Amino acid sequence: MSEPNPRADLRTVSNQTPPLAGHNVVTSDVALTEAITRHGSLDLVEDLAPLGAQAGSAEAQEHGMLANEHHPELTPYDRYGHRIDEVVFHPSWHWLMERGIGHGLAATPWESQEAHPHLRRAAGFFAWSQTEPGHGCPISMTYAAVPALRADDAIAKEWTPLLASTSYDPGVRDHTEKRGALAGMGMTEKQGGSDVRANVTRARPTSDDGFYTLHGHKWFTSAPMNDLFLVLAQTTGGVTCFAVPRVLPDGSRNQLDVVRLKDKLGNRSNASSEMEFDGTVAQRLGDEGRGVRTIIEMVAATRLDCVLGSASLMRRALAEASWHVTHRSAFGGRLVDKPLMQNVIADLAVESEAATALALRLAAAVDAPDDAHEVALRRIALPLAKFWVCKRTPFMVAEALECLGGNGYVEESRMPMIFRESPLNSIWEGSGNVNALDVLRALTREPEVLAAWITEVGLAGGADPRLDRAIKETLELLGDGEAVEASARRLAGQMAACLQGSLLVRFAPTEVADAFCASRLGTTYNGTFGTLPGGDLAAIVERTTPVL
Repeated sequence: MSEPNPRADLRTVSNQTPPLAGHNVVTSDVALTEAITRHGSLDLVEDLAPLGAQAGSAEAQEHGMLANEHHPELTPYDRYGHRIDEVVFHPSWHWLMERGIGHGLAATPWESQEAHPHLRRAAGFFAWSQTEPGHGCPISMTYAAVPALRADDAIAKEWTPLLASTSYDPGVRDHTEKRGALAGMGMTEKQGGSDVRANVTRARPTSDDGFYTLHGHKWFTSAPMNDLFLVLAQTTGGVTCFAVPRVLPDGSRNQLDVVRLKDKLGNRSNASSEMEFDGTVAQRLGDEGRGVRTIIEMVAATRLDCVLGSASLMRRALAEASWHVTHRSAFGGRLVDKPLMQNVIADLAVESEAATALALRLAAAVDAPDDAHEVALRRIALPLAKFWVCKRTPFMVAEALECLGGNGYVEESRMPMIFRESPLNSIWEGSGNVNALDVLRALTREPEVLAAWITEVGLAGGADPRLDRAIKETLELLGDGEAVEASARRLAGQMAACLQGSLLVRFAPTEVADAFCASRLGTTYNGTFGTLPGGDLAAIVERTTPVL
C-alpha cells in the first residue's frame, strides 16, 4: 500500500471555475441574437456565427491578452536619423486587426448591397470587441470617416473603396498601392478639449485649389499609423475640416510629427498620440467655417460605436461573472443558487440586455437613412445612449468583477483589462456633460426629435404602469432656462432609461422587462446592483449564462 503524498495533495486543484473559452459569442448570447433577428433576420445571425465562434475561441482570447500586455512603441527616427514617426505593434494586434477588418467591421457597410449592413456590422463589432477592445478604435474611426468624407464627392470616391475593404494592409505607403486603408481623426487640442472652436491650429491655403498646409498641434490622435486623418483647423472662414493623408501622391511622407504616445489608464493596445503639424499638406473637406458640421457625421458614427463598445464590455463582464458563479461553490452550494448572488447576476443581466437592445436599435436606424422617424430618433437617441450606457458601464463591470472575488482582481482573469477600459467610452466623443447638453440642443432646435422619442417610447404605452409614469415624469422635466441645463443629466438619464424600458417591455421576456421597470423605473431604486425586488431571477440568470 503506497504512502499518501502530501505534496500531491497540496497541488490538487478543486472548485476552480474552468476558463470561459470555446463558446460562440454571437449564438450563445440570447439577447443579442433576438435583437439581430428583430431588426434584421435569422440569416444575419447565421452569417455572424463564424465571427462569434472565433471571438470566443481560446486563440482569440490569448491574442487579446497579448495585444493588451505589449503596448505599441513609437519610433520617431530611423537608424540614419531620418524622421519616420512609426509605431510598432505586437503581432497579436495585427492578428486581431486582420480578422476584425476581414469580418467587415470597418467601413464595409457603406459600400454593401446586402440587407441591414449597419446592423450586421454593429452586432459583429459588439461581439468581436469582446476579444480585446483597444483595436476597435481604428476600426471604428474607419467606419465613421465615410459619411464625413461625403462632404466632397471626389475625396469620398478616392478613399471609400479602400476604407470599405475587408483587407488589412498595414504600413506607411501610398494608398493607391494598398488593398485597404484605415482612417483616424484629430479634433481636440490641449487648450480646448471638447471645445473645438477654441482650436488654434491654422490652415493656410496653397496655390492648388482646395489644398492647404496645417500648422499647429493635436492633443489626441489615435492610431497615428492610419492612412488618412480628418482634422479640424482654423481658416479665415472659421473652423474647417480637412482630409490629411499619411503619404503624399509622390510617395513622400506627409509632415505628421508624432510627439509622444499617451500612457493611458486603459485602451493599452491602441496608440493614442500627440501630433504636431508644420507644413502638413491637407485637402479641404467641405466649405470653410463648416468644419464642425462636416465632422459631426463622423462623431455620430463613433458615438454609436462607443455605445456598442460599452455594451460589449458589459456583456463580456457579465459572461465571466455568470460563468464563474455557475461553476463555483461556497457555503454549502453553488454560488448561482444563493439568493443574493442570483439577484446580483440577474441585475447585471438586466443592465446588459437593456444596453444591448438600445445599441442594436440605434444601429438599425442607420440602415434607414430615408425614414424621417429613424433619422430623428437617431439624432436624439445617440447622445442619450452615449450618456447613459457608457456611464453605467464602470459600475456594472466593477460589480461583475466583484462576483469573481480575488480571482477577478488578477490580470489572468481579463477582468482588470475590462475594468480599466470601462470608463473610456464615457469620455471619448464627448463626456457626460457634452452629451447631456447635446440632448438639450437637439430638443431646443429640432422639435422633430422629441416627437420621435415620444413615438418610440409610446409603442409600449399602457403595457407597464411604471414605464408610463416614468415617461410622464420625464416630459415634466422639459422646460426652459437655467433650470433645464442644471438638470440635463437627470433628463438624459431618464429619457435613455425610458427608451430601454420601452424596448424591453415590447421585446424581452416578461421577467426581464418586469425586473427593469421595477428597478430602473421604480421609485426606490438607488443604483445598487443586486437589489431587484423579486421575480423569476433564476430564469434571467439562465438566459444570460454562456453555454459551451
